Amino acid sequence: MRILLTGGAGFIGSHLSERLLRDGHTLTIVDDLNDFYSPAVKRANLDAVRQAGPVTFYQADICDQETMFAIGREHRPDAIIHLAARAGVRPSLEDPLLYERTNVRGTMVLLEMARQIGVPKFVFASSSSIYGVADRVPFSEDDALNLPISPYAATKIAGEKICFTYSHLYGIATVCLRLFTVYGPRQRPDLAIHKFTRLISAGKPIPVFGDGSSGRDYTFYSDVVDGIVAALHYDAKFDVFNLGNSHPVSLKTLICTLEDHLGRTATIDQLPNQPGDVPITYADISKAQRLLGYSPQVPFAEGIAAFVAWFLRSEV
Repeated sequence: MRILLTGGAGFIGSHLSERLLRDGHTLTIVDDLNDFYSPAVKRANLDAVRQAGPVTFYQADICDQETMFAIGREHRPDAIIHLAARAGVRPSLEDPLLYERTNVRGTMVLLEMARQIGVPKFVFASSSSIYGVADRVPFSEDDALNLPISPYAATKIAGEKICFTYSHLYGIATVCLRLFTVYGPRQRPDLAIHKFTRLISAGKPIPVFGDGSSGRDYTFYSDVVDGIVAALHYDAKFDVFNLGNSHPVSLKTLICTLEDHLGRTATIDQLPNQPGDVPITYADISKAQRLLGYSPQVPFAEGIAAFVAWFLRSEV
C-alpha cells in the first residue's frame, strides 16, 4: 500500500513509520520539523526510520495547499494517515490562532487533496481532550462533545467533523482515532513523563498542578501503533475509536513510579490547577476491541521502565 503519513518525524509518527516499513508499505512522510521542540530530535527520529527501510521525506507545511497537492499527485497514495498537528492543551491557550490554522485548515487541505486525486482512505489522529470535563467515565465514542475546554480540544473536534463531512459527501473511507496520553521512548520533551524524568534526574523540582489526584489514561506507543495499523485496514465509510489503555493513573502514582525507576526522590513544586486541564481521561476501549481487535499489551509500570531506560541511554 502507498501511504502518505503527516507528522512522521514526531514521537508517534516515527514509531508508526518504522512499523509501516516493516509491514512492507511504500511510505511518504510530510513533516515541517517546526520548533515546538527541537528539530534535531525530529531529524534523529527520521534517521531511525530510515534504518527500517526506504522512505520519501518532504519538509513541508500541511497548510500549504499547492505543495501538498503536488506531493499527492506525485505519489498517489492509497491512504493518508494524518498525525501532524499543533499539540498540547496549555500551549493552545497561548496561541489559539496557530492551533486553528494547523489543526483545522491543515486537515481540510489534506481532505481536499484526497478528494481531488481520489485517495480512498483517510485516518485522522484525534485526541482524548475532546471529551472535556465529562460527566461520566469511562469516555465512550457515543458521548456528546459539546464542552471542550481548550482551543486544542476544539480544533480536534472540528477535525473530526470535517472528516465526517468529506466522508459523507465524497465517499472517503475515514477513521478518527481518539488517542489517550501516549508515552514511551521518543516522547515529546514537553509532556509530563519526559519532563518529570528529566527534572528528577537533574535534582530539580517538578511542577505539580493541583493536588495530584488528576488521572490520565497513559497508553504505550506500541499499543497505539497497533491501533492505527488496525484502523488503516478497517473497512467502514466512517467511524471513530478510542485508543487508550483503560487504566487511568493518578499524577501521584506517576511520580512515585518514576521515583522507583530512577532511584531518586522528586522535589515537588506545588501549583494551582491549570486552565484547560481536565481532571481525568479514561477510555472505554470496548468498541476498538470488538471492531479493530485492539488489545493494549503494555502495563503502565512496564512502559515507564522502558521509557526510563531509553531516557538514561539517550542522556549518556
